[in-house]
Amino acid sequence: MAVRINDVAPDFTADSTAGELTLHDWIGDSYAILFSHPKDFTPVCTTEFGAVAQLVPEFNRRNTKVMGVSVDSVDEHRKWKRDIEAFAGAPAAFPIIDDTSLHVSKLYDMLPADAYLPDGRTPADSATVRTVFIIGPDKKVRLTMAYPMSVGRNFAEIVRALDAIQTTDSAPIATPANWVPGEDVIVGMALNDEQAREKFGELDIRLPYLRFATAPEN
Repeated sequence: MAVRINDVAPDFTADSTAGELTLHDWIGDSYAILFSHPKDFTPVCTTEFGAVAQLVPEFNRRNTKVMGVSVDSVDEHRKWKRDIEAFAGAPAAFPIIDDTSLHVSKLYDMLPADAYLPDGRTPADSATVRTVFIIGPDKKVRLTMAYPMSVGRNFAEIVRALDAIQTTDSAPIATPANWVPGEDVIVGMALNDEQAREKFGELDIRLPYLRFATAPEN
């Protein structure tokens, strides 16, 4: 069954490059990003994990932990991390879990529709698609994304979406299309104009149901 927005993220315990981890305990009071990739030692995946390595300071600044998922073993991950770090010029300071059992891949519906899972399967048979989950401190899924194996993810968009989630967690607001931090936000319909002005100050009313205000500070 698919994992949907507002579901409690399925918990699991797995071995990783940082030792044995249990997802909910590892998240603690932070936000978390869980992302899968098809296979170690592949070109697109190396560029993606390199991008994450470079972004670790930005995720730390946002109280966000990052965990990679692969159907390869921890030993393979540790060898591959050397390539990631050489390519990125930054340490891959985040855990990558061993999912050779496919437990997490199945739990989070990360396998493509045509996945072939015979006994004695190879990594090519059970490669996961490029899936992303943002999970809140309450352990609920806040965002999901899925890309095909041939398309590298835009991690700038993942950071932007994380910023939007954290901004809208603190107030009855939403973010408009293409929003980036520093831009105005949309006031929720639960507030009338008077209540909205009292809470957010001056409004920019474009339509009766589309009211912009300065984003509150987190």
